[in-house]
Amino acid sequence: MTQASRRRNTRRDLIVAACCGVFVAAMIGMSYAAVPLYDWFCRTTGFGGRTQVATAAPQRALGRTLTVRFDANVTGGLPWRFVPEQNSIDVRIGEVFTVNYVATNLSARETVGQAAYNVSPSTTGIHFQKINCFCFTEQRLAAGEKREMPVVFYIDPALAKDAELDDLNTITLSYSFYAVREPARPVAASGMKSATN
Repeated sequence: MTQASRRRNTRRDLIVAACCGVFVAAMIGMSYAAVPLYDWFCRTTGFGGRTQVATAAPQRALGRTLTVRFDANVTGGLPWRFVPEQNSIDVRIGEVFTVNYVATNLSARETVGQAAYNVSPSTTGIHFQKINCFCFTEQRLAAGEKREMPVVFYIDPALAKDAELDDLNTITLSYSFYAVREPARPVAASGMKSATN
């Protein structure tokens, strides 16, 4: 093998190695970006029943009404009772409504939960606008504490223009509370705090 052909082979091997390195780095980058990109996609399109976050109420309400049902669930590990104050209401499209869910901590200690949510049918997620919701923050309940948690929402008037939803009569808003694990406090820090009190 001549010196020139060895140089060509070395250069080819370096190019292949560099391409493989770039490919691996791109795949690692995409794996880290997948969750935020999917979250952005769901927030933007309402995919998977993801509701929208509104900053203001619409200008007018329409005559068409829909029934909105309310569902409440608690996952294992969170000792709460969580229920809607009412099972359903009839709403005019474009009119702002406030409904309450009630959470009760059934344990003898403080617990923290956070709600995940969706609407069904999932195609209505893009039209379900929440102005205020307890699901945006972690909820901390003291032992035995009972709390009303309001949701302020409206159905976007754009739903009336969606021909695929002409036969829609009912939307279900569903929440599932799950336990939030708090990081353990160092024993030394706990001892110092009690010593200073």
